[in-house]
Amino acid sequence: MSIISQPPQIVRSLYPHSLWRVATEEKVIYLSFDDGPVPEQTPWLLDLLGRHKIKASFFLVGDNVRKYPEIFRREVAEGHTIGNHTYNHLQMLHTGWRDYQANIERCSQVCENRDVYFRPPHGQFFPWRTGKLIQRFRNIVFWDVMPQDYDSRLTQKEVFQNVERYVREGSIIVMHDSVKAGERMRYAVERTIEHYGEMGYRFMPL
Repeated sequence: MSIISQPPQIVRSLYPHSLWRVATEEKVIYLSFDDGPVPEQTPWLLDLLGRHKIKASFFLVGDNVRKYPEIFRREVAEGHTIGNHTYNHLQMLHTGWRDYQANIERCSQVCENRDVYFRPPHGQFFPWRTGKLIQRFRNIVFWDVMPQDYDSRLTQKEVFQNVERYVREGSIIVMHDSVKAGERMRYAVERTIEHYGEMGYRFMPL
């Protein structure tokens, strides 16, 4: 098992009040996307989701929302869940707590306070900080499956193979509507929707 692609229970136990996977025996998958919105990827992704009548969850970088507000408004208008991914994609290990909190709030402001969940960039978060953020957000969301579409060392097929290897009922999958993820994200999300749709899975937003 890849600790990145599917974090083990010992890691999850450090964050007992956070969401890693939705507890269910139903054939349900939760698609989520980090780091957008950007014009190179997000409109294409929204078109794909719209064709399949799928709602997803978008964890937004506030500075990208500032740059591309029309894409943000489209995400909202089309009924997708909005999450906070900080304003500048900050790494907690390299940022003071006050500055980190201020960056989260700055993202909330540009997102018009529509952000109901929070996901820490790079999964970096200190367990003792969860309490205050859970007071602010519905939950802190990590992931059950991270296929690593951002990794240029992987092929498109290898990214999708990570989805196949680890996905299960209730999985929260993280992909990236970023320039960096590019064609790997596009290939993997199309194959995920096609493959699991044929298997009778439903795709839901958080």
